[in-house]
Amino acid sequence: MENWTNAKWCDVANLVLGAFLFASPWMFGFDAGAASRNAYVAGIAIAILAIAALAAFAVWEEWLNLIVGLWTLIAPWVLGFQGNRTAMTIHVVVGIAVAALAAIELWMMSQNPPRLTASG
Repeated sequence: MENWTNAKWCDVANLVLGAFLFASPWMFGFDAGAASRNAYVAGIAIAILAIAALAAFAVWEEWLNLIVGLWTLIAPWVLGFQGNRTAMTIHVVVGIAVAALAAIELWMMSQNPPRLTASG
């Protein structure tokens, strides 16, 4: 664990948030509509991006996580499930957290870009 940077901790947090979002329809009893479908799809996307970033960091993964986080944040209004207060709250909170973590990682990378090494 000596090579664990703050960026990797952000990716672990995103992995947990993605798993939580994916499991939330079962944990909180969402109906089988748009809220559940979006939780499954966005949760899987967030988790896969987090795993990819943990395996081999690339800036594009953080940009995609930012986009998925923002989508998760606005999904209750776009998909029309803002009447389901529990699903809406979970989507908004997870969306804000994922987008914020992605923005923090992007900011950290702009402050301290990874060093390129010559192989050979």
